[in-house]
Amino acid sequence: MSDRKNTLQDLFRVLPSTDRSLEALLTADDALSPRDAALRETLRAAPRVLVREAVTAYWNNVRAGIREGRLTDASALTLEARLSDLRRTAARAVSPKLRPVLNGTGVIIHTNTGRSVLPEAARRALAMAASGNSTLEFDTRTGGRGSRNALVSDLVRVLTGAEDCLVVNNNAAAVLLTLDTFCRGHEVVISRGELVEIGGSFRIPDVMESTGVRLREVGATNRTHARDYAAAICDETRAIVRVHTSNFRVVGFHTAVPTEELAAMAHERNLLLINDLGSGSLQNLSLPGLPREPTVQDALAQGSDLVLFSGDKLLGGPQAGLIAGRADLVARLRTNPLLRALRCDKLVYAALEATLRLYTEPERARAEVPTLRQFLVSEEELLKRARALRLAIGRACGKLCSCALVRDSSRAGGGAFPEAPLPTTLVAVTPSVCSVARLKLDLLETSPIIIGRIENNAFCLDPRTLEPECYPRLARVLAMVLEAARAEACGAAG
Repeated sequence: MSDRKNTLQDLFRVLPSTDRSLEALLTADDALSPRDAALRETLRAAPRVLVREAVTAYWNNVRAGIREGRLTDASALTLEARLSDLRRTAARAVSPKLRPVLNGTGVIIHTNTGRSVLPEAARRALAMAASGNSTLEFDTRTGGRGSRNALVSDLVRVLTGAEDCLVVNNNAAAVLLTLDTFCRGHEVVISRGELVEIGGSFRIPDVMESTGVRLREVGATNRTHARDYAAAICDETRAIVRVHTSNFRVVGFHTAVPTEELAAMAHERNLLLINDLGSGSLQNLSLPGLPREPTVQDALAQGSDLVLFSGDKLLGGPQAGLIAGRADLVARLRTNPLLRALRCDKLVYAALEATLRLYTEPERARAEVPTLRQFLVSEEELLKRARALRLAIGRACGKLCSCALVRDSSRAGGGAFPEAPLPTTLVAVTPSVCSVARLKLDLLETSPIIIGRIENNAFCLDPRTLEPECYPRLARVLAMVLEAARAEACGAAG
């Protein structure tokens, strides 16, 4: 026991103080590699208290390793031996948690990275709203109090044919508010095939039942008939609910009742037809190989009383839930006390209004809304971009990697067009100085972070979701990471 105790004490004595570690991390060192120099600048820019906390946590973890017998070599515990790892670990800990990402995955509406990229007009509107006071609830005619609920109503009416609309913080909130207002304590009828689970393991039935609504499930998973709905309607029924199965497809032996028929059935019985489109679209994005995605205009024209859809998916705007439809129903929604808990702030309204204004000129929307633009880019243009990206990487990285062009497909993401491939050309990067898995992980520590997908032992980048102006920056970051891996490999060999 005594020998072990002495050994532990010897190992602990090797560990540097926090102050010495901070000095080594933050002082100038011309010999640092570009990557380590960037990490040092990250540490210098961070609040000192966070850097100190990160350093303390790092050495506490080392001490735990010593106590557990995992770390026994004193020479590997010195500040000099640990400095590179300390620098990387501390920089990761103090970096802002919300950081820029270059999305090379080919997933257009990438949920993990914030879904749709906002149009430039929306970004300008965000900057305006964030930089000073605005007319969020200010009536410019009287100088008195106005209503944020009216900020985008006119635009939605013009674009969709709805009588009125309401904006909440996401589409699940739209479902919650609508069912709470019109159906609490009663029943709604819904097809079993539409009881979907959305991102983050949230299930539509759970959201609905949280409002105190009882679901009457009808039909089978793959086939629901009008007679199924009719047989389920009773005195307790308040609405028929349609949920667009935007995140999966049923193929083969499948039947669903057309929206027009459901609307007629609901209205004959003095019920509402509530249509949850999920990632609703304002433009027909039908392309070769893609099924036709229903638009908000379609759903309203087919007789839906209220149509619920997202602002940050196919629409290409900020996260929001929009409820469009009959004016009397929207007026009732505005009186629900839940609305105050679900409302959006000035930043969302600024970005949403700017995005919707683009849609008043359809061709302009296709050119300026990144989500639409990425859907509609041609295969020829993608091949041209892939060649340009390969050239930029080749010039920056030289022999650190090789690049090849590979035919493949992109995906819509965001619960839209499930399993519908979009043809593209990937740039497949094969590093010569490290493994592909190591490259992927190292690119998660850069600024900006670069994400792609690993296929056939190559790190693949899809130009569909990478704007051409970012290619030089992406290539420089890739070269920096590969050069660091090469230097590490040479040091280990030496």
